[in-house]
Amino acid sequence: MSLQTSLLNKIEYLPLEQIRRPIPPVLDHSKIDAMVSTLTGTPAASATCTLAEASELKGELPPVDVMKVRENGKTYYFAFGGCHRFQAYDRLGGKKLVKCKIIPATKKQIKLYTGASVDAMFD
Repeated sequence: MSLQTSLLNKIEYLPLEQIRRPIPPVLDHSKIDAMVSTLTGTPAASATCTLAEASELKGELPPVDVMKVRENGKTYYFAFGGCHRFQAYDRLGGKKLVKCKIIPATKKQIKLYTGASVDAMFD
């Protein structure tokens, strides 16, 4: 849980392919392996999560913070964190739904993260 969404209680499930991740991740593959194990029902510890904590997740990962932007009649979703969780969902293949907390945002706010490349992200 992040500081920004700690008071948001509404959880939504979004298709992985709808969430744009404009910043390339730096990954710890053992952490991703542990998350995949948790998602498939066999919790595993990692450098940041004990086996007891993983077991409490009951086959789910914590929600990812996702920014939702409405622009020109379309909805766009952006994530700038949760890279290991996204990779774990991606490894499972198929059309996986990602557990998310949605933060309303504007194109101008997304530009704070992406700079001048923001226009290319809104087709």
